[in-house]
Amino acid sequence: MTETRKHTTVSIPTQLHKKIKGRIEGTGFTSVSDYVTFVLREVIASLEEENRDEAFTHKEEEKVKQRLKALGYIN
Repeated sequence: MTETRKHTTVSIPTQLHKKIKGRIEGTGFTSVSDYVTFVLREVIASLEEENRDEAFTHKEEEKVKQRLKALGYIN
């Protein structure tokens, strides 16, 4: 089964492109596009992790409510 990769084009300033191109010299990145894709994936993963860390599970929320009730903060 052949997987077809779909891409889109994103424009970045020429100066930024030049900086990235210089930065990836001698690395495993074969193009500016590969590097930008890597960085964006890392940023998105980091943001998604932050969101997971902030949310309580239903079970955790119930424990907090029980503790607050026991301390007299809520009825």
